[in-house]
Amino acid sequence: MLGAIVFVVAGAAVPIMTPINPSIDLDHLRAELAHPPSDRPEYRCVGPIDLFTRPDGAELSTQAAPGRQLWVRQVAADGGAIEVVFCEDDYSAWLLVADWPKLSLAIAPYVAPIVARDQIVQRIPGAIAFAEAALAVPNRYLWGGTIAPDYDCSGLIQAAFMSVGIWLPRNSYQQRDFTQLIAQSELQPGDLLFFGTVQKINHVALSLGRDRWGDRYLHSSGYEQGRGRIAIDYLSDEGDRVAQAYFSQYQGAGRIMGSYQPTLKQGG
Repeated sequence: MLGAIVFVVAGAAVPIMTPINPSIDLDHLRAELAHPPSDRPEYRCVGPIDLFTRPDGAELSTQAAPGRQLWVRQVAADGGAIEVVFCEDDYSAWLLVADWPKLSLAIAPYVAPIVARDQIVQRIPGAIAFAEAALAVPNRYLWGGTIAPDYDCSGLIQAAFMSVGIWLPRNSYQQRDFTQLIAQSELQPGDLLFFGTVQKINHVALSLGRDRWGDRYLHSSGYEQGRGRIAIDYLSDEGDRVAQAYFSQYQGAGRIMGSYQPTLKQGG
């Protein structure tokens, strides 16, 4: 028997069917894997879920908020975890079998939204408001964090735009590749700033625009180099050690031109 509850996702009420007596049949899941990804069932998250980089659950990879949708890629040899792929951003991670009750069969396959640039411009104030609200509550940097109050850098950016119905890839380097590169002189509120090395982007921030002191950005930064929380900094070599460190690693900026269109489930 299934019961219905409602979650709000990107401003819209989304009905989610929740299993009254949830269970998992690993043999059935393995049988699903005989079908191409396009024919595999999709599942919805009915509660927040931690997912991991390895099937042993030793390192957090990402988190799933209620309402997210996924499909199964493989089952671990020992049956203790399931590799899943998120429908919205093609991101894969390991779900522990103990968390299977937090999933239900999806009512319908995921359909990616088509969002034009002019629509994105209209929604940017909402994404910035989400990020500023996250800044305003006690928080800490959490590697893999995508759910309030604790985020990693790209998790905060993804969550902010997800809140206004725009999907971005999960990681900072993926977000850089997804955006249209722009010069610093072209920065506008809602553009993304990228940091790291020429070989690898490892940090992303949200542009808040320019004031008399320079280009402001909001980001969730780690402990070794950053502030260990969400904060606002300037893109300048004249600030404190944190601002200077990130300025020295600045690798450019990007503009969001659309919402991510997944390909893995269709492509096999």
